[in-house]
Amino acid sequence: MSMEDLLKDLQGQKNMQEDPNNISLDKLFNESFMRKYSSSNSFAAFLEKGNFQATTQAEIKNLHEELLDRHVARETKFNSWKSMLDTANSEYNN
Repeated sequence: MSMEDLLKDLQGQKNMQEDPNNISLDKLFNESFMRKYSSSNSFAAFLEKGNFQATTQAEIKNLHEELLDRHVARETKFNSWKSMLDTANSEYNN
């Protein structure tokens, strides 16, 4: 493998790590975020309280959005899942 190929490969890995769709839910909704904005200490506890099962962002996308929005509105300072996700992404990237 040439140095150029190695560099391209490493840059590709870095881009994948920075992709917001690849951030783990535990990192995105860390304990500090959850304590600040919800009554749960972890994202897993938040999901469990709403009887949701998801460990990846892809699985979250498959949840019934209206039910998730209602759970978010009840258990957090946000009105919708999108608002919660946008805030988490913003805080993670700062």
